[in-house]
Amino acid sequence: MISGRTTVYTGISTDMAGSLRRVAGIAAFVGFTALAAQFAVRLPYTPVPVTMQTLFVLLAGIVLGPRDGFYAMIAYIAIGVAGAPVFAGMTFGPAVLFGPTGGYLAAFPAAALLAGVLTRSLGGGKPAVLAASLAGSATILLGGTLYLWLLSGQSLTGVLAMAVVPFILADLVKTAIALLISGR
Repeated sequence: MISGRTTVYTGISTDMAGSLRRVAGIAAFVGFTALAAQFAVRLPYTPVPVTMQTLFVLLAGIVLGPRDGFYAMIAYIAIGVAGAPVFAGMTFGPAVLFGPTGGYLAAFPAAALLAGVLTRSLGGGKPAVLAASLAGSATILLGGTLYLWLLSGQSLTGVLAMAVVPFILADLVKTAIALLISGR
């Protein structure tokens, strides 16, 4: 007995237990993001589906923190590029990064990192989660827009109509969900 508590030997050091928790959190967010990518709605006026995966990109940074949120999204992309069908519509492989969704996917690590940094630096409460979600969503939309602009050769106005406008309402809903489930 130490201080009235029973000490149980688990064979796992505190550092190792912390590392295992981090790895489990990263793996969980890779899985959540992959699952949420399959909830996709195709719209006739954009080559990019509306998915729920960006919610988990934001939550990865908010919940896991900037470093582990970033790592989770790098792992998600790496697993998809390596051949696991984790991208929207059960797609996979490097070709997805060179298609219309490539810019959005490439922005996921930066969005999770930014969401995590803002959540922590702004104190972690609801206003911080709101700012982090909006900034993370804007980062994803910026990456997608720039890449589609380069890919399509259309005017910036035309690209904004298919790369940003269709996603504004969905991103606001995802921000509200992040506020509700982030536990902050």
